[in-house]
Amino acid sequence: MDGVPRVPEPRVPEQWRPEDSTAATLRFSVLGPVRAWRGAESLPTGSPQQRALLAALLLREGRTATASELIDALWGDEPPSQALAAVRTYASRLRKVLDPGVLVSESGGYAIRSLGDGALDLALAQELAADAEKAKSTGDLCHARSLLKKTLSLWDGEPLASIPGPYAETQRARLEEWRLQLLESRLGMDLEQGCHAEAVSELTALTAAHPLRERLRELLMLALYRSGRQAEALAVYADTRRLLADELGVDPRSGLKDLQQRILQADPRLAEPSAPVAEPAAAPVRPAQLPATVPDFTGRASFVSELGDVLASAEGRVMAVSALAGIGGVGKTTLAVHVAHQARGAFPDGQLYVDLQGAGARAAEPETVLGAFLRALGTADSAIPDSLEERAALFRSVLDGRRVLVLLDNARDAAQVRPLLPGTEGCAALITSRMRMVDLAGAHLVDLDVMSPEEALQLFTKIVGEERVASEREAALDVVAACGFLPLAIRIAASRLAARRTWTVSVLAAKLADERRRLDELQAGDLAVKATFELGYGQLERAQARAFRLLGLADGPDISVKAAAAVLDLPVEETEDLLESLVDTSLLESAAPGRYRYHDLVRLYARACAERDEQPPSERGAAMSRLLDFYLATAAGVYAIERPGDRLVDHLEPTEYEGLRFAEGAAARDWLYNEAAPLLACVRQAAGTERLRRAVDLHWAAKDLTESGANSHQYETTARAMCDATRAAGDARAEGRARTVLTDVLLVSGRIQQAEQEARLAMELAGSVQDASAVSWVANSLGLICLHQGRYAESRPFFDQAIEGLQAAGNRPAEATSLCNLSRAHLGMGNIAKAVEFAQLGVAIHAEFGRTVRLANSHYAVGIALNRAGRHSEALGQFSEALGILRDHRQRLWEGTTHFRIAEVHLAARRPAQAAQHAEQALALGCIGGDRMRGNVLTLLGRALSVLGQVDRARVCWREALNLYEQNDAAEADEVRALLTPAAAA
Repeated sequence: MDGVPRVPEPRVPEQWRPEDSTAATLRFSVLGPVRAWRGAESLPTGSPQQRALLAALLLREGRTATASELIDALWGDEPPSQALAAVRTYASRLRKVLDPGVLVSESGGYAIRSLGDGALDLALAQELAADAEKAKSTGDLCHARSLLKKTLSLWDGEPLASIPGPYAETQRARLEEWRLQLLESRLGMDLEQGCHAEAVSELTALTAAHPLRERLRELLMLALYRSGRQAEALAVYADTRRLLADELGVDPRSGLKDLQQRILQADPRLAEPSAPVAEPAAAPVRPAQLPATVPDFTGRASFVSELGDVLASAEGRVMAVSALAGIGGVGKTTLAVHVAHQARGAFPDGQLYVDLQGAGARAAEPETVLGAFLRALGTADSAIPDSLEERAALFRSVLDGRRVLVLLDNARDAAQVRPLLPGTEGCAALITSRMRMVDLAGAHLVDLDVMSPEEALQLFTKIVGEERVASEREAALDVVAACGFLPLAIRIAASRLAARRTWTVSVLAAKLADERRRLDELQAGDLAVKATFELGYGQLERAQARAFRLLGLADGPDISVKAAAAVLDLPVEETEDLLESLVDTSLLESAAPGRYRYHDLVRLYARACAERDEQPPSERGAAMSRLLDFYLATAAGVYAIERPGDRLVDHLEPTEYEGLRFAEGAAARDWLYNEAAPLLACVRQAAGTERLRRAVDLHWAAKDLTESGANSHQYETTARAMCDATRAAGDARAEGRARTVLTDVLLVSGRIQQAEQEARLAMELAGSVQDASAVSWVANSLGLICLHQGRYAESRPFFDQAIEGLQAAGNRPAEATSLCNLSRAHLGMGNIAKAVEFAQLGVAIHAEFGRTVRLANSHYAVGIALNRAGRHSEALGQFSEALGILRDHRQRLWEGTTHFRIAEVHLAARRPAQAAQHAEQALALGCIGGDRMRGNVLTLLGRALSVLGQVDRARVCWREALNLYEQNDAAEADEVRALLTPAAAA
């Protein structure tokens, strides 16, 4: 290993740190270097032979060791002539260091006595391991796994490190074997709990370090198979069989053979964890996501009974699915939630709920919903795959053996619902939708109509009160009839009456009878709902009505109270009071603390009111302009915090309405990711308006949404919408910037040819209107495109152009980024010293502005250059710096890409096991560059595995890489074809 090793400071194991810092208890460690502490103070333990004596006594656990036994332990068959005197000297020195009465002389020998509980790390490890075994035997795998993690954390390197003598050698081997057994047990529990994707990286490294250990190979095969990598799993078996035959002349044991056969047969029991239990630290073990049921639920007795019976049958069926269909406002959600609450006892492992927003313009994406469900069930973010198919498969696996109810509210159609169904015995799904799901196989379909007059009157009476209704029964019947017997309409009307004690039921009936207040253009099916909304709206105070109208104009799925304040141009406190009053009228919903949303029908009605009633009409556009200003000003502030000194924010469109200000980066990042959906909706909504330029700039300022891997699909969809809108508007400046953003999106996803087309068009447009910021940005992108295509000499003029423009603008951080990219160009041309120089200059500039993502990118560039220079230890140091920053800033794709570069360093330094481990982490996290970069990772992983002797698995990786390269018409395909030829394999 290159570099001078650093001797670590002796550490007190975490489990030993006393709550009372003044405690002075003796503690000893043998699961690493042999050390002693009094409290937090490290004690001198002397020469290696003296530490060997201490270790021999500690490992006897209080039993006496005779002098001859100690001499044998320290020197074996060749003791020195003064061995006995040396033993006595060592004992005397130790006695002076330790507390009185700890090291005692007895029967011509020595013993260590009077130690407190857990004073020896080995004893503590044995106790924790025994507790873990007990927890496992009772079926509490989560607790058992946690205990084993604590046990293994007590090891601090090689046991009895640097201790001489035959006794130490024997004990070292024993303790290492025990550690491996504990590790295998913990990894087995990882797989039983569904953490197979996370385990692959660790198991790859362990099988490389212990190639003949069949249990580790078996666990790796299972982890790969459950991660959807069947070919690699079978290749592991082939590699293992060949290795055992070559090294030991034996075949794999029966367990490994049986596993191979089960994989070949696609045994369905093998594909799923036997006991998928969520970790409490990650998320609640039993999610309870059902919304509260209404206290005045009325009627629907036959439906409640029917649906309850279907859900009760879930235990004996593959899956119980009920789908409720009906028009908006008919009470589908209320009925479903009520039935779900009644059935909770039949689903003790939890209840999941989601509003699929199927009636809106942008229904919830199944992969996003599955991600939220998996997190609620305890799956770590790093274990959640990217594709819809993989997430759906993992969701079904996690639910296997559990009894969970899934309530899918407001579904668009069967296609949206299918990936979200549990598919396992004991689970059930309850679906609400406006569409009859006749194409949902096996579903129990329920058509929900309006209430009967009796049920409608009961609901009205429960809300208004028996006393007020009893004397005006006929008027009450007129009210519910005017409401079309729709529960939502009845609830709104009754709530208004209940809030106005001076009104009579007859007054309300008379208002409803006035058809002039109804919307003539409504279809028959929606007439009653909209008429009731009209009633509720008509009773709002002026400020409430204005808030109701204007907030309905925003396209996002919900809106924060601070964004709403911008729409209304009011203080936040006043805005919150208004929104809460609208919640009280049932015209607005509180989605979460500080966030609000409309029922989809109510939103449509609110917009109709805005078009009809908002005066002057220009106020509608002004409200949306204020919202866009709020988002742009805030996003620009986040950009400035994440990239201090970057002058791009100075060249964005000006705003009149202020945004939020953040004291530190974490809060700024939280805002950006939490507001992603409404922010992008606001950008799209500006198409075809005078707000278009500001919308394009907002999209640009929020670019972290794609670089981090979060909201990538929505961000790209918005980028393409902005390109179309700016082209239609004939705005060259805005179109140039929109295509600049789309170029970045395509680069991140590895679609290089498309990126080049967009970048050249963006350069032409930006140049035509002298948009210097966009020109510099696109020049840098064109340089990167050349790098990806291996056109290193052609990239230099683009980077030089970018650097010149950025220097003129005084944009030093962006200049530093281009310098780092120029470093890559020099590297490609073989100018390694120049590459290191430019990258280090980039680091120096970025370091002036703090610990930012761009500083991490600079460290990344230096690491690549140093690796090419053969300075592997220094390169790893640079990549380690980059990783720490990227994790803090939630840049998952960049984090994965950095793991790939670390793998390159380890492979170049002839450490294939570490290379394979980091390559697996890159695959798990994903990388900048999309499928093409995944191909690079797989190619490198294959090379590392090949060096480790795992040739069959290596070839599987190369075949997958070749497939990805061929799909993307990448030049790297020829390299991989060469690796797959018989000559290369030989």
